[in-house]
Amino acid sequence: MYEAGTEVFNTYKKFALLGASADHTRFGYEVFEAFHKNEISLMSINPKYPDIDGHPCYPSLASLPECPEVVIVALGPAVTEKVMPEVIASGAQVIWMPPGCFNDAAVKICQAAGVSELHDICPVSTLGFMCAKSGPEEKKTNP
Repeated sequence: MYEAGTEVFNTYKKFALLGASADHTRFGYEVFEAFHKNEISLMSINPKYPDIDGHPCYPSLASLPECPEVVIVALGPAVTEKVMPEVIASGAQVIWMPPGCFNDAAVKICQAAGVSELHDICPVSTLGFMCAKSGPEEKKTNP
């Protein structure tokens, strides 16, 4: 179940989170926190916040300082579908839509554009799986 997500984490290093949140009860914060806890570089996107926990937060994909390789979309399914053209135009190589953050139309838009996508796989759970599998000793030698 986690193989595709693990491959993304092992292949790509530039991640963006569309729908990052400073609200600790939101999924967008859970993803944000998991990336920072695991020391994975993340560009957060949400026009509501200039920063989240001292890390810069950008108002849009277009305002990012560099092109992300992977965009994680932590938005409601209808909103995800609506922003797909912008996400595809960002030039990201992979679009990751976690459980509860996509609908069939959003998946089909990615596929029709020829963009690699992951859906219904949680990046937070994938990171947990990777950490459990590698153990603390390997994590220290392979951050």
